[in-house]
Amino acid sequence: MKSLQKRFLIIAAVLAACLYFSFPLEKRINLGLDLKGGMHLVLRVQTEKLTDDAKKDAVQRAMEILRNRIDGLGVGETVIQRQGEDQILIQLPGVTDRDKALSIIGKVAQLEFKLVSDDQALLSKALAGEVDDAHDLKYVKTDKDRYPVLVEKATALSGETVADARVDFDQQAFGQPRISLSFNSEGSKKFASITQKNTNRRLAIVLDGEVLSAPNIKEPILSGNAEITGMFTFDEANLLALSLRSGALPAPMQIEEERTVGPLLGKDSIDAGLKATIFGLLAVVVFMVIYYFASGLVADLALVCNLFIITGIMGFLNVMLPDFQATLTLPGIAGIILTLGMAVDANVLINERIREEMANGRPLQAAVTNGFNKAFTAIFDSNLTSLIAAFMLFQFGSGPIKGFAITLAIGLLSSMFTALFISRAILEFLVQKRWLKSFKSLSLLNNAKFDFIAIRHFCYAISLVIIIIGMYSFWSKKDAAYGIDFSGGQIQEYQFEKPVHANELRTALTENGVTNFVIQQFEKDPTTVIVRSNDDNYDKTIETFQTKLSDNPFQILRVEKVGPVVGHALRKKALMAILFALAGILIYVGFRFKHFDFATAGVVALLHDVVVTVGILMLMNRQIDLLVVTALLTITGYSINDTIVIYDRVRENLHKLKKTTLRETLNISVNETLSRTIITSLTSLIVVVILFFFGGEVLNTFALSLIIGFVAGIYSTIFIATPLVLALQKKTGRK
Repeated sequence: MKSLQKRFLIIAAVLAACLYFSFPLEKRINLGLDLKGGMHLVLRVQTEKLTDDAKKDAVQRAMEILRNRIDGLGVGETVIQRQGEDQILIQLPGVTDRDKALSIIGKVAQLEFKLVSDDQALLSKALAGEVDDAHDLKYVKTDKDRYPVLVEKATALSGETVADARVDFDQQAFGQPRISLSFNSEGSKKFASITQKNTNRRLAIVLDGEVLSAPNIKEPILSGNAEITGMFTFDEANLLALSLRSGALPAPMQIEEERTVGPLLGKDSIDAGLKATIFGLLAVVVFMVIYYFASGLVADLALVCNLFIITGIMGFLNVMLPDFQATLTLPGIAGIILTLGMAVDANVLINERIREEMANGRPLQAAVTNGFNKAFTAIFDSNLTSLIAAFMLFQFGSGPIKGFAITLAIGLLSSMFTALFISRAILEFLVQKRWLKSFKSLSLLNNAKFDFIAIRHFCYAISLVIIIIGMYSFWSKKDAAYGIDFSGGQIQEYQFEKPVHANELRTALTENGVTNFVIQQFEKDPTTVIVRSNDDNYDKTIETFQTKLSDNPFQILRVEKVGPVVGHALRKKALMAILFALAGILIYVGFRFKHFDFATAGVVALLHDVVVTVGILMLMNRQIDLLVVTALLTITGYSINDTIVIYDRVRENLHKLKKTTLRETLNISVNETLSRTIITSLTSLIVVVILFFFGGEVLNTFALSLIIGFVAGIYSTIFIATPLVLALQKKTGRK
C-alpha cells in the first residue's frame, strides 16, 4: 500500500504541474500561424547578383535589415532565421495584410540621387532608341501622366548616408504625404556640395531603379535635409520611410515559399479542431465504457489525464524553453486527436492481457499484475517505433509539420505514462480496496482459429493488383500528382459574402488575362473558392474580384506559394523522411527481436501500406502534399504497432509452444491478438473518421489518408507481414 501511496503522490504532482503549465491556455500554448493567422515566408537572397566580396555576409546583413523593418511594424513573436546558404525564414504571427508585409520585406530600398541631363537633343535620341553610355532613360509619374527624364548613370549620392526618414505633410500640395530625409555628417557635406555645384539643375531621386521625383535645385541646401515627394498614400509613405531608415537590402529578395493564413480561416480551423477533438474523445470514452465496463472507466480517466499532460508539457516547454517553441498547429490538433485514439491501444492491450490471465485461472490481483507486465514489452516497442517516425517528421518537416511531430511525440510519451503508470495504480488500488472484485468486459472473437496463412498467396495477388493500378495512376499523372508543396505553384482561397459560381469566376479571370488556373469549390460551402495556378497571379485575381464582382465583398482566407526550387527540395526531404523512418524501424525491430527476418517482413508490410495509400489517393484524384507525407509517416508508426504486438506474441509462443510448427505458431499468435487488433483499429478509425468529417477542409485529405492507411495496416499486419516471416524463416527448419 505504501508503494501505491508513493505512486499516487507522483501522479498528483505530475497532474498538478501539468494543470499549472496548461492554464491559461491562451498564454501557455503558442498557436501556429495556421490557427491564429499570419505569414510564413522563405526568402532567397539573390547573391548571384553580387561580387564575391559582397556575398560573404550578404545574408546576415539582409537578416538584420529585415529585422529592423519588421520591428518597425510592431509585430510580436516574429521568427527570422537563416536557412541554408542563401535563404531566410520569416514567420509573422497575426500579420494578415499580405500586400503590406511583402512591400516592406521585399523592397530593396536602394536609394540614389542622380543628376538629370537638360540636353533635349540627347533626350530625343534616347526616346528614339539610341543608346547613351552615360545616361539612362527613365520616367517620372505624376497624378495625371508621366514624363521622360535622362538621368546620369553615375550616382551623385547614395542612400547609405541617410540618417533618418520620417513622414510629414506637404501643406502646399493640400496635405499630400511626403518623406523628410536627414543625412549623416558625411551625407550632409556631399549633398551640400552637389546642390552648390548644380544650382538650377534637376536632381532625380531614384528608388530601386524607379525615379520618384526630379525636383529642380533652386539654391544650395546646406541643412543636411531633403524631401521625397510623390503620389503616396500615408501608408505607402510610412512603409517607404521605414525601409529607408532600416537601410537598403544588399541584394533583391525572391520569395521561394509563402503561406499566408487569414484570421477567418484560423478561427474556422480552431473551431473545427476543437469540435473534432471533443467528438473524438467522447467516442473513445463511450466505446471503452461499453466494452470494458469498470476498467474502461479507468482507461478513460487515463485518457483525460493524457490530454492534460500533453498540454502541460507543451506549456512547460514554452515557459522554460522559450527558444524551443512547442507550437500548437492545426496538424498538431490532429496529432492530439490521433494520440487519443492510439493511447487506447495500450489500454486495450493491457485489458486483453488481464482477461487472458483471468481465463487461465489467475486471481484478479495477480491477473492485473501479470497483464501489465506482459503488455509492457509490446507497448514500449510499438511506441518507440512510432517515435522514430515522429523524429523523422520533425527532422525533415517544416512549419506545421514540425508542430505535428512534436505533439505526436509528446502524446506517445504521455500515453505510455498514463497507460503503464496511472491506469496501473488506479486498477491496483481498486483491487486492493476490493472495490473491483471481478474483471468484466464484452468479448470479441475469443478462441478464434482462422487459418490466415493459408490465403497468403491470394492476398499477395490482391495487394499486387492494387499497387500496380495505383502506381500506374501515380506515374501517369506526373507533376499533377503533387500538390504545390512539391510541384510549386500558388493556392489562393477566398470567402465571398454571397454564393458564387465557378463558371462566373472563370470567365472573369480569363477576360482579365489570368491564365493556367483551376477553380475549386465545395458543395457544402458555395461562398468559398480556391484558385490554383502554376504562376503567381494574386494581383490580377484580386483586381478581377474587386472590379468584376464589386457587389460581392470577399475575404482572403489563405495564400500559399511555393517556388519550383523549394518544391523540389521539399519533395526530396519527404522521400528522405519516409526512407529514414523505414530504415530506423528496420534496425530497431531487427535488434529487438534478434532476427532481421521479422524486421524485414514488417518493413515490407509498412512499404505496402504507404504505396497502397498513395495509389488509392491517386485513384480518388487527391494530391500528395506535406500533410499527406505526414499521414504516411503516421501510418508507418501506427501499422508497426499492430505488427509488433503480433511479433511479441509470436516470440512468446515460440518459447511456450515448442512442439508446434512455425506456421501454426504464427496462426495461433494472430488469432490470440485478433480481438485486440480489431478493437484498437476500430477506436482509431472512429477518431480518424470524425477528423475526416469535422476537422475542416485543410485536414480532409490528411484524414482520408489515415483512414486508407489504417485499413491497409490492419490487412498487411495479418496477411502480409506475418506470412512473410514464414517465407523468410523456412531456411531455419521451422515450417
